[in-house]
Amino acid sequence: MALLQLTQITRRYVMGSETIHALREINISIDRGEYVAIMGPSGSGKSTLMNLLGCLDTPSSGDFFLNGINVSLMDDNQLAELRNREIGFVFQSFHLLPRSDALHNVELPLIYSGMTHALRRKRALEVLDHVGLADRVHHRPNEMSGGQRQRVAVARALVNNPSILLADEPTGNLDSHTGDEIMILFEELWKKGNTIILVTHEEEVARHARRIIRLRDGLVASDEPSSGHSPVRTLPIP
Repeated sequence: MALLQLTQITRRYVMGSETIHALREINISIDRGEYVAIMGPSGSGKSTLMNLLGCLDTPSSGDFFLNGINVSLMDDNQLAELRNREIGFVFQSFHLLPRSDALHNVELPLIYSGMTHALRRKRALEVLDHVGLADRVHHRPNEMSGGQRQRVAVARALVNNPSILLADEPTGNLDSHTGDEIMILFEELWKKGNTIILVTHEEEVARHARRIIRLRDGLVASDEPSSGHSPVRTLPIP
């Protein structure tokens, strides 16, 4: 069974007297352990698809199954619970709490899950070490580089052991060298068994994935293996 199964998914938005067809009866299947990039120009439906995959929205019609659960039928509270359990988000702008250190930022999703303080701390320290930040756990965001802040965001996304790591333009606010480091981190996470869905408009970033889904005008224009993903390089962690 596929981890994600979208069947005849349509998403319409009514704006005044006009109906916008953001997605038009698309079919996508993503298996556990895949590394997929989603691409498309402005207005292609890329952001709408990301919101659906991230359980931030539901389709107007069609069926969307995540881990065997029909997301299409859920209300907002059920979506929030599923989102917290199944999906780890990595955003372009990091979305870290500026006055909290890396450890507290990573612990935050576990507070909502009801985990004890001792177990929260243990798990947060594990994932910070996993992303190469064992020596930065008590640093606040303004005391870290952009690459380190994004690593904290990745650790926070991983702390609940989600089924999917959903990354939206994860290198958008980083210089090219630091962006390379983050993409190498995603490569390592994928090789360790994480399912990664990467939303990007950059071909160079998308080539790191093993499969690229391209959208145009709300339709899947192509869905193919990546023709030449970037090779893995070893770079020092700043």
